[in-house]
Amino acid sequence: MTMTEALSSSLEDYLEAIFHIVAEKGAARAKDISKRLRVNSSSVTGALRSLAAQGLVNYSPYDVVTLTSKGGAVAEGVVRRHEVLRDFLIKVLAVPPDLAEESACRMEHVVRGKVLERLIQFIEFIEVCPRGGSKWIRGFQHYCEHGRDYEHCERCLLLCLEELKEKASQKGGERAMTVSLGDLKPGQKGRIAKITGRGAANKRIVDMGVTPGTVVEVERVAPMGDPIEIKVKGYHLSLRKEEADGIKIEPL
Repeated sequence: MTMTEALSSSLEDYLEAIFHIVAEKGAARAKDISKRLRVNSSSVTGALRSLAAQGLVNYSPYDVVTLTSKGGAVAEGVVRRHEVLRDFLIKVLAVPPDLAEESACRMEHVVRGKVLERLIQFIEFIEVCPRGGSKWIRGFQHYCEHGRDYEHCERCLLLCLEELKEKASQKGGERAMTVSLGDLKPGQKGRIAKITGRGAANKRIVDMGVTPGTVVEVERVAPMGDPIEIKVKGYHLSLRKEEADGIKIEPL
């Protein structure tokens, strides 16, 4: 049994809250946690003592709260499950963001690792499949609201074939379309074609099982272009510009 499975749903919520507060402020205080989770101070104190006893947080009364390395790893896993589920609900099922956020909060405590990885694979498949992407999602929304429309399906298939023919006719093929990850703008996505860098962040990407074909999204770029914040397989990573330039991407 893993640590995340051993923790109660409530304690996972506390770890997740601390993770986000620390990311925003550098450290968390009991009142910050109380406000974020909308619980009273006595509940926060009890949860922090329990988490500290399990070696997941650094806590003492009236002091700031931080995650231990062990707690950080567990919290990152909870956050990852939440974000993958939320993305699946929004990107694949076209669920409104507010409802997706609320539902992901409930679902994150029960989904197993293998199921999560399959959801990630399915989201990536939807994003790279010629019949997928944002147009496919809009088609699903249309289906939910209006039912099946054979004329709409016919137009969709014809458009898909035209786009495939256009891509196939481009000179130079996929290599001509490859750019460095550092060339993408915030909000842009791409499919990893090759990883050539040797930095610690690049090694971490490889260690996570990220291989050519994996979808990556640029979330933020610092004003001077360094670092670059990315999201890949539900993880958030910060890359230096030179590290990002070592990852070759096919823009989507």
